[in-house]
Amino acid sequence: MQYTCLGNTGLKVSRLCLGMMTYGSKQWRPWVLDEEESLPFIREALEVGINFFDTADMYSLGRSEEILGQAMKEFGPGRDRVVIATKVFNEMNSDPNGRGLSRKHIMHSIDESLKRLKTDYVDLYQIHRFDYQTPIEETLSALHDVVKAGKALYIGASAMYAWQFMKMLGTSDRLGLTRFVSMQNCYNLLYREEEREMLPLCREEGIGVIPFSPLARGFIAGNRNREKSGDTLRAQSDDLSRSYFFTEQDFALVDRITEVAERLGTSNARLAMAWVLQQPGITSPIIGATKPHHISDAVAALELKLDESDLQSLTDPYKPRPIMAHS
Repeated sequence: MQYTCLGNTGLKVSRLCLGMMTYGSKQWRPWVLDEEESLPFIREALEVGINFFDTADMYSLGRSEEILGQAMKEFGPGRDRVVIATKVFNEMNSDPNGRGLSRKHIMHSIDESLKRLKTDYVDLYQIHRFDYQTPIEETLSALHDVVKAGKALYIGASAMYAWQFMKMLGTSDRLGLTRFVSMQNCYNLLYREEEREMLPLCREEGIGVIPFSPLARGFIAGNRNREKSGDTLRAQSDDLSRSYFFTEQDFALVDRITEVAERLGTSNARLAMAWVLQQPGITSPIIGATKPHHISDAVAALELKLDESDLQSLTDPYKPRPIMAHS
């Protein structure tokens, strides 16, 4: 496994991060794995050297955090040896204060997350989305206090417009508050709009980038077709995936990825992950693993080096598309 610093911090994270959205409760999403099914993947991730795990309070309404916390207790190498990230923002209950980035919700949510994770602190506490209803100063002040209380070591952000992120960075600098160290955004060969503003901003400001959906919610694997959603349970039941990736351009890009993968003697998933890993400023793509080969494929991508002609061939068919995943 390879390791790198998260942005301008001294925190060392593995070049791959295991995403925990896939693990939790089938009552939340039918394609989610329950605890018994999930544990082997978490164990394998630890065995190959992954030390970075990303979850969120809203994944299976807290069950994902519980599974990660239990797994770390059962076969983790010790709390000081792993980097745990979770997120706050999305609705957790029907109460008016049960979502968002108000001081009240943040202070309640961090304590609840820590209980579920069975830990005294998280390494990275992230805002899951931008909150249009709460003043930026209120959110940043609350996050600053979470850090000062020792409940989080660093804070991060996710999925917003570059102007919003820069406004939050500028506000924290102006008020002397804890600064975001990471951005978790959607980025893959089918969706590259982040290259326009967000990724250059992160490089300029020393922000670590931990992209989600590096394989476009599995679409890049090539198991979808133009006539139906696909063969996997997630492909058949994940309506969000179909709304994001199912255009003619998406299929054309997957055809090109398949063509290059066959020429290089590798898989679509390994090739696409290698492409993300080689993009400037990318720290640690978040991988989802539900099949035995998913983690090993991602690890193998660390050693797959693409030359300029390969990189050009993979990106040539891309055309600009609407912004996605910001809400």
